[in-house]
Amino acid sequence: MKFSKFWLTLILALSMVFVLAACGDDEEASGETEEDEEVETDEEDDGDSEADEGDSEEGEGEGTVEPQSGGTIEAGMYSAPGHQFNPIFYSDAYEANILEFTHERLVRLDENLDYEPSLAHDWEINDDYTTITYFLEEGVKWHDGEDLTADDVYFTYSSIADPDYVAAGGVRTNYVNKLKGYEAYSSGETDTLEGVEVIDDHTVAFHYDESNIKILFDTSFYIIPAHPFEGMAVADIPDADPSRLGGEVIGSGPYQLTEFIEGEQYALTAFEDYWGGTPHLDGITWRVIQQSIMPGLLESGELDMIAEPNGVPAADFDRVDGLDNVTTYMTQDFGYQYLGIKHHHRTSDDVEGGVINPDNWVENPKVADVRVRQAIASAINRQGIVDGLLHGMGAVMEAPFPEASWAYDADAVNEYPHDPDRANELLDEAGYEDVTGDGFREDPDGNEWTLNLDYPTGNEVRERAAPIIADELGAVGIRIDLRNPREANAHFDMVEDDNTDWDLYLAGWSLATGDPDPAAIWQTDMAYNYLRWNDETSNELLEKAITPPDAFEQEYRSEVYAEWANHVSEQVPMVFLFSADNIYAYNSDLKNVKELPATIYQDSHLWYLEQ
Repeated sequence: MKFSKFWLTLILALSMVFVLAACGDDEEASGETEEDEEVETDEEDDGDSEADEGDSEEGEGEGTVEPQSGGTIEAGMYSAPGHQFNPIFYSDAYEANILEFTHERLVRLDENLDYEPSLAHDWEINDDYTTITYFLEEGVKWHDGEDLTADDVYFTYSSIADPDYVAAGGVRTNYVNKLKGYEAYSSGETDTLEGVEVIDDHTVAFHYDESNIKILFDTSFYIIPAHPFEGMAVADIPDADPSRLGGEVIGSGPYQLTEFIEGEQYALTAFEDYWGGTPHLDGITWRVIQQSIMPGLLESGELDMIAEPNGVPAADFDRVDGLDNVTTYMTQDFGYQYLGIKHHHRTSDDVEGGVINPDNWVENPKVADVRVRQAIASAINRQGIVDGLLHGMGAVMEAPFPEASWAYDADAVNEYPHDPDRANELLDEAGYEDVTGDGFREDPDGNEWTLNLDYPTGNEVRERAAPIIADELGAVGIRIDLRNPREANAHFDMVEDDNTDWDLYLAGWSLATGDPDPAAIWQTDMAYNYLRWNDETSNELLEKAITPPDAFEQEYRSEVYAEWANHVSEQVPMVFLFSADNIYAYNSDLKNVKELPATIYQDSHLWYLEQ
């Protein structure tokens, strides 16, 4: 096992951020991704020279074996992708497992979490950080043989800025909402997005009205092709064949999604004309497998890789790490698991219309009192979950900055150790008392007070944590309706379309690396604000943290984020449960795997099976 202290040391000086993977693990925000969604990392570089470089690095300690061509590998994930393979609309970390091999970005993160070339071989940023100009690689082909050009970059970003994008299910407006002319374009006043300028086929510039301290991060999203969607309204893109069907999804990555059996397996086939060089492997097949049997399949050789999200269950680490035919790699997760609290619900009309308008939100009075939320945090033995379910391979969190981030400040947050007595005191102060003598508290008006708790299947630790959390909340008199778990896809759809009776839910966020700005999830009007938390102080601090010129200084941003983390940990808009260690495991015969701080998927065209 190669442990992560090296990476941890590196990361401490660097950054990280949410990508989303909203959901699943859920959210991605990476996501989402919530972990279920997602979040981001990146890919690729130049042809032969890159390949040679990669071989040289990975060859260290492996002799002079030449990469061998042929063969396929099978990788496992424990929930099925949500069937959306268009990067601008995907929402979960399982879809991201496909997209990381099929699509690419202009720039990606290197081993130091600095940006390096990918589809763009170079870039220039002007002095005041209002314009970044990218110079694209020439000769890059889409999977159908068409050339990738600057028009595709414009199409990607203008689609995300389109007036119908959010209503169509898009949640990534954080990548475009600071671009010059965004308001006019997204409102339909103009039909040209001024902030993205196509200079020639291989040169494209992004323009901002104000200095953008995250200019590289904001321009690092996946690029999609324009031609498969030509003449199509953005509202129709999510359901179009090039967004959903095997063989129809077009990317520029080293592998193409050629076919799949939904909910069972997803076949990626090597793209022979890949601009970085034909992949050594013939293909990669993702299988949807119950998490508990993955280690056994890895041991028997029926499975070659367990990676995102969450990797090998902590309970199985020693067993897997001891296998001669398996290589393990552990690093700190850039995401976290949480108990979500629905502060508001949207109206059905807003959900159907894709409207995120806090003025229309309906408050959830059952969790409106901050003392109730603090009591919930105090009642849950989060360290017990880490020790018991994660075997100590994780850490309790109080704010959404993992210890690896430069924005992390252990002294800034309010802590909530397991303290049922304190939980009872807070609930008493808030007027929630057991007036009927049945062991459960009524609300301050004497009415029955029940909090619904929803959770998804797939992640075993989360599934096992749900009844534990319900029992611990019940122990302080909070009546919990622990509902039957749903398939992850259905669960996270309901997290997003929140015109429901939900009060509490379990989910996770994958986080993107690149910058610790958490606004995409926490700003009130962001689609990823699934809590529907509306807090003016939070909004002001998040904006302050990225406002130049002060925000060009990392020390200044650290101070502002510490203030924000203090506020969040006081208000408890969600209960941060834990950040687990990520344990990747792969067939020891699989060579040239780059073990990076947040991924092992990079440069997958260089992977080969040693015969």
